[in-house]
Amino acid sequence: MGPYFPKWLQSQNEYSYLDISDAGIVDILPSWFWGMTRNVEIIILSHNRIGEVFTNLTVNFANYPEVHLSSNQIEGQIPATLSQASYLDLSNNNISGSISFLCANAAMRLRFLNLSYNNISRELPECLTHSNLVMLDLSSNALSGKIPTTIGSLFGIETLKLRSNEFVGELPLSLKNCKSLMVLDLADNQLSGSIPKWLGASFRNLVILMLSSNHFNGSLPSQLCDLIYIQILDVSVNNISGGIPNCLKKLTTLAQKGNSFLTVQHAYSRIADQPSSWEDLYEDDEIFIWKGSMRVCRNTLGLVRSIDFSSNRLTGEIPSEISRLVGLVSLNLSRNQLTGQITPDIGKLESLDSLDLSRNHIVGRIPTSLARISRLGVLDLSHNNLVGKIPTGTQLQSFDPSVYAGNPQLCGPPLQNLCDIKEMGPDQVSNEEDKDDQLTRYGFYISMGLGFFVGFWGVCGSLIFIRGWRYIYFKFLNSLNDWLYVRVVLIKRKLTDA
Repeated sequence: MGPYFPKWLQSQNEYSYLDISDAGIVDILPSWFWGMTRNVEIIILSHNRIGEVFTNLTVNFANYPEVHLSSNQIEGQIPATLSQASYLDLSNNNISGSISFLCANAAMRLRFLNLSYNNISRELPECLTHSNLVMLDLSSNALSGKIPTTIGSLFGIETLKLRSNEFVGELPLSLKNCKSLMVLDLADNQLSGSIPKWLGASFRNLVILMLSSNHFNGSLPSQLCDLIYIQILDVSVNNISGGIPNCLKKLTTLAQKGNSFLTVQHAYSRIADQPSSWEDLYEDDEIFIWKGSMRVCRNTLGLVRSIDFSSNRLTGEIPSEISRLVGLVSLNLSRNQLTGQITPDIGKLESLDSLDLSRNHIVGRIPTSLARISRLGVLDLSHNNLVGKIPTGTQLQSFDPSVYAGNPQLCGPPLQNLCDIKEMGPDQVSNEEDKDDQLTRYGFYISMGLGFFVGFWGVCGSLIFIRGWRYIYFKFLNSLNDWLYVRVVLIKRKLTDA
């Protein structure tokens, strides 16, 4: 359609739905455009290169429409008139300034607001008290200061994303009032203090919790185990110390295999105080490290089940009950100070696609059960104190030797360091002895079969094919028969005379 904005729209008297997204438009919005949108219900202009400088924009929407303007070249501050929409997506633009437009309209109807990936700065305004909001995404901007206590007034919020800003200080206590939260992403800020104990009790519906790359300290509260619906739990790259809680089996969703939903989906009514009004849907996306690289996931987010406690100062042993979390797809405990052994039941995590325990102080042998996880695509056990033979199994031998590096007492394929019998654990020695016994039994049966074959055909074959031998053999049998007959007659006569 592009590159110019379609002028034929000006001749349309009325329309309720307009979608010219991803149309190759490289133009500015004409002055007449907004005047034609009073009765519109959905406007989609996303994924173009539309330029717009929001100045003195005035429009009176009649139907609280959805306005999709993401991934364009829109600049300036957001006008208060757009707060009349029920859904506003201005992500991936060049919007700057503050979000003070949220303070200008006491009767704001916004239910969905996405301003991520812009240049919005300053602090969050204290007027952020709009309980209508279901989704608020302010990720990847330049917002600073503390998270205001008025955030607790967003009683109906289900998705709150403040990732990749410059927020400081502790989490406000008022946040626990947001009891409908399903997704909370505060990663990549400068937040500090301990992870609040009230997180588990307040956010019982939480599915995704992202607190990575901050300055949180203290220990992991055991109340995190009350997050029975949690699917992604990420507190990596902080200063958290102490042990891993021994209550992980209470994470009910992670302790179950499979998921019937591909996405993390939310349904809400367009008008907050009218539940019977037109129902809208939105699907969450999330950013996290997957297999060593940063990924954005939306279409299959519902299938991701992950725990990431990496890059902290955690100590103690890995709780054995972690093997109860059979739904886990990714487990990352790397770059801590964990000790003890890998639980022998690690093989119960049959859904694992990625396991990283590298750069700890883990001792002992690699459990043989680990070789039974057929889905394991990423493994890193490097830089620990593991010893003995790497368990034999197609999976573990297929990895690059670097995943076992820094464990000088490990041996066996794929390492070049060969094992002797002393370096094998009791279970591994037992396995080798079983193999030797099995080979011995096979050898005995094979030898017996060969002996019978050679003996039988050595005698019978000679009698069949060599006439002289056959004559001598039957002559011998006749002589033996006569001898036996004479002996029997003599013995019988002696018995009769007596």
